[in-house]
Amino acid sequence: MKEQVYRNLQRKIIALTLVVSLAPLLILGMTLYYQFEATCREKTKEQIRYRAQAQAEAVDLFLKERTAILNAMADTHTFDHMIDEKNLARIFDVMNAHAGAFVDLGIIDSIGTHRAYVGPYDLRGRNYFDQPWFNEVIVKGHYKSDVYMGFRRQPHFIIAVRRHENQQAWILRATIDPNRFEEIIRSAQIGRTGDAYLVNRDGIFQTRPRFEGDVLEKTSLDTTQFGGRVTVIEKADPTGEERLYAGSWLNDNKWLLVINQQPLELMSRLFALRQTEIFIITLGVLAIMATTVFTTRLAISRLIKADQEMIELNAQLMQSDKLAALGKMAAGVAHEINNPLAVILQKTGWLEDLLAEEEFKESENIAEFRKSIAKIEEHVERARKVVHNMLGYARKMEPRLEDVDVNDTIHQTITILENHARINNIDIQVDLAETIPIIAGDQAQLQQVFLNLISNAIDAIGSNGAIEVDSRRRDDVIVVNIRDDGPGLSEEKMRKIFDPFYTTKESGKGTGLGLWVSHSIVSKMGGSIQVKNNHDKGAVFTVEIPIVIPEKK
Repeated sequence: MKEQVYRNLQRKIIALTLVVSLAPLLILGMTLYYQFEATCREKTKEQIRYRAQAQAEAVDLFLKERTAILNAMADTHTFDHMIDEKNLARIFDVMNAHAGAFVDLGIIDSIGTHRAYVGPYDLRGRNYFDQPWFNEVIVKGHYKSDVYMGFRRQPHFIIAVRRHENQQAWILRATIDPNRFEEIIRSAQIGRTGDAYLVNRDGIFQTRPRFEGDVLEKTSLDTTQFGGRVTVIEKADPTGEERLYAGSWLNDNKWLLVINQQPLELMSRLFALRQTEIFIITLGVLAIMATTVFTTRLAISRLIKADQEMIELNAQLMQSDKLAALGKMAAGVAHEINNPLAVILQKTGWLEDLLAEEEFKESENIAEFRKSIAKIEEHVERARKVVHNMLGYARKMEPRLEDVDVNDTIHQTITILENHARINNIDIQVDLAETIPIIAGDQAQLQQVFLNLISNAIDAIGSNGAIEVDSRRRDDVIVVNIRDDGPGLSEEKMRKIFDPFYTTKESGKGTGLGLWVSHSIVSKMGGSIQVKNNHDKGAVFTVEIPIVIPEKK
């Protein structure tokens, strides 16, 4: 019942401590993470917005530079000079030397006929009067086309400027290198998921995208979602992946520069931080859990130990009361037995006096009478010894120094127990060294030690066995070994054998105090008691008693 109470208490303490400790840590971690994620997302949008704006300005600058070059060439040369293809070729070379990215250059007269051409295609003599761009450049004075196929059957776009000369209009037109133009657009691509391309207002690709579609194909992107200078939106691409799209209008709002990228790649720092945060929080959680469990178990174990010590103390007090009661009872019993024994001895003395008289001396049974009286006196003396030993063992006696013969103490102890051993068919064999000196000590307490050890050996054997008791001197100690051929002891029992109230006997047959008391007595003498199993069978208790030479009297 108490174990269940302690387990429940331990679980409640651990649960309450973990909730109080971990809740703030987890809440703080989640708050920091989501705030950082929101900030990181906003920074990511700002980054892609800045890239789109910067790239749009670069593309616009590229187109304006080419347009300016065409205007300069048209302003500084006459129509008649430029329709000479040798002159036009020199002008074309100068344009590419200073700016580059021009594929061809042509002169178109006021009726749309290609009068002169320098480039890789045969466009001389073509007429563009019915082409929409021709009318637009005549009206507006300049024109930048969308990408289209045209006569050359290749995707391309042109820049054209108009000039008036002698009441006649003529057009200087150049084709821009699509590869060079796409290189400028693709330079905005970053990472493995980044893409950059141009679309017109109808959503037609003007440059080749990295992941979806091709030039002159229609994009799935709704261009009406983009307005103002730079617009950033979040949407799923055709594969279902979430992407950030940044769009910036250029070329007089005819083209939309689109830069897109998966935010997960741009937010890689966030995920690195998240992993670090999760790792730190996990370590913190594990440390808190381990500390909580350890400290709680330590506190509960100390509480259990204190409770157990209290129980043992109560048991010791009860046992002390029992021993005190036993001492009083033994004193009363000894008094009640000693008085009849004294009377018996008095009467046997009187009988001996009677047998000394003349009338009894002549009796033919005088020898039997004397023998019987001697036998009575012998057994009365034996009874007196038993009562004396029982009284000395039960009574609490203060330790006192006296001359102690260890071998004689062993003999006296065996005398007390030999009848009990004989009844159980146990042979007590003695091998005591004659070199054992007389020491200063408390014979009663030393006898109590031997009595406990030999009595336990008898109980361990049960019946039909043998006990060996030997003594010898080793340096400055007297070593007494008490061996039995009983069942022996397990490792666990040997570790606990000297603990108070620990007994290997059946319930009700032992108090568990005998060996504890013996160990305490020998320890106070400065000696020790050790136990181990015999090689063949049984156990052996070894008592080491320090040799203290008595003072001269």
